Amino acid sequence: MEKFTIKPIARIKSDFPDKFGIPRQSGIVDSLVSTVVFEKEFRSPEALRGIEGFSHLWLIWQFSENVRGGFSPTVRPPRLGGNERMGVFATRSPFRPNPLGLSCVELLGVEKTEKDGIVLKIAGADLMDGTPVYDIKPYIPYTDSHPDAKSGFAPDAEEYTLTVEIPENEAAKFPCEKLSALSSVLAQDPRPAYKNDGAKIYGMRFAGYEIKFSVSGRTLTVAGIEKE
Repeated sequence: MEKFTIKPIARIKSDFPDKFGIPRQSGIVDSLVSTVVFEKEFRSPEALRGIEGFSHLWLIWQFSENVRGGFSPTVRPPRLGGNERMGVFATRSPFRPNPLGLSCVELLGVEKTEKDGIVLKIAGADLMDGTPVYDIKPYIPYTDSHPDAKSGFAPDAEEYTLTVEIPENEAAKFPCEKLSALSSVLAQDPRPAYKNDGAKIYGMRFAGYEIKFSVSGRTLTVAGIEKE
């Protein structure tokens, strides 16, 4: 088999230091703001000429925390409870022959920074902090948008949305400008799909804080917020 080497052109700066809690698809939580920081050799402003004209971008990136050897033709999609197997190429599972991910994100702007040079501010990314990005391409509506497309066994995200309750005393501990993003992330039910224990307290790291929560029925209640 013919092989070639690819290398990261950039890395993501996001509020997720761990995999747990990251939205399962891009664009679900559009209040999540991240930064694309280019590797030094790719920080030329010329490489981004014209990008401001696009509202959305495709990111091609690596499932850097899910690299494993071998090939399995089937996987267990979380949205099917983790018990039913589907073909790997019929899913977006991170466990793939080549651990590559594809995300559509909103371009908020191009900024020049003293430390990192030219960076991209994006919204809706489903990426962990430090994720390597291999390529960036513009999203073009007339060819990339298919409103009548079928979603197979993957139902709409709304079917899984939880009601989130954050007590005022806990909300006061968290940066107000990120509170909406936190609530939206929690509403997507960060728990593994096969977990349904209402008595269990889960912990999620987000934006420099440890978030403790439990789920009863369709309601998620934040039990504690502590700065790391």
